[in-house]
Amino acid sequence: MRAPRRLLLGLAVVAVPLLLALLGPLFAGDPGPRAVSFTLGGGHWLGTDFVGRDVWQQVLHGGRTVVLTALAATALAYLVALPVGLAGAVTRARWLEELLMRPLDVLLAVPSLLLILLVASVFSPGTAGLALLVALVNVPDAARIVRAAAAEAAARPAVEALRMQGESWWRVAVGYVGRSALRTLAADAGIRLTGVLYLVSTAAFLGVGVAPDAADWAVMVDRNRTGLFIQPWAVVVPALLIVALTTGTNLLFDAALDKKGRRP
Repeated sequence: MRAPRRLLLGLAVVAVPLLLALLGPLFAGDPGPRAVSFTLGGGHWLGTDFVGRDVWQQVLHGGRTVVLTALAATALAYLVALPVGLAGAVTRARWLEELLMRPLDVLLAVPSLLLILLVASVFSPGTAGLALLVALVNVPDAARIVRAAAAEAAARPAVEALRMQGESWWRVAVGYVGRSALRTLAADAGIRLTGVLYLVSTAAFLGVGVAPDAADWAVMVDRNRTGLFIQPWAVVVPALLIVALTTGTNLLFDAALDKKGRRP
């Protein structure tokens, strides 16, 4: 599939969950009276959930937390990983590179979900805390990728020429090395955002960062799975929205990178 078609397909796939997540609460209205659990019909488009709430209304309310938490976590991870990775690639002091990168290897050795669950067993993180935790577990991997992508550009003669001209660290690291690694980092950002979405959804599925009965797509999948064969829409719809969001994001990044790579 060519880049323009992939771009249109990605936009079409990601538009539905993104619009529902960002604009859904504005149109959800006030919650009505609760009905019988796991029923279809009765004025409920998608039936009711495990406590008799309208599934469609829960869908409208449930995406904003997932999307905003994933975006915030990805942005925070790169906010730390970019300067650390670029500094590790550009510096000529071996001890500084070791000081920056070796502590991250300790975090990299611990499984991401396990670290989140360990912290959540001691503290109640909340939504903001969940974003910080997910960002923290993504920093080591992101920093190593930034350093690996920037190391080749940092070894070019052009970098030495910039240093001899007295250019600032910012000009060398960001203006030249960072721009040279931009394509690799953009590809990693698309994959990382997908991984962060799944990690946030899994954490919410396990009850980390959200209330057990919160209007959240991942929580909906968890709490309504017992009625999957009775009222499937309460599980299938939020699950499909999460999958569409991650798949559409990857398609958009792939199409943008492919289009950029084909320019003469």
